Amino acid sequence: QVQLVESGGGLVQAGGSLGLSCVASGSIFSRNAMAWYRQAPGSQRELVARIQSGGVTTYANSVKGRFTLTRDNDKSMVYLQMNSLKSEDTAVYYCHAQDWSSGTEYWGKGTLVTVSS
Repeated sequence: QVQLVESGGGLVQAGGSLGLSCVASGSIFSRNAMAWYRQAPGSQRELVARIQSGGVTTYANSVKGRFTLTRDNDKSMVYLQMNSLKSEDTAVYYCHAQDWSSGTEYWGKGTLVTVSS
């Protein structure tokens, strides 16, 4: 079983920056692929960024060059740095983990990011 706890959401002006943290427990974190998804009102949940166990990252086209996803295996944490935020980045952001051994997916409860224009 994996538990994910997010923090760092809030209100920020367009053009500003915000960081989101996700701490994982209950599994061998270093072997799990981790990701952030987001869901805006009236929209489907979408992948923002993913980081593999080896550190390889992929990003949605909409956030490339603005967001950076990193992981700290010693702290069992992933960190999403969001720069040059736009109003369209407003959403609930969810931390996601995929257990390396079973493939089971886990979700955090979500943290709200609001970007005011």
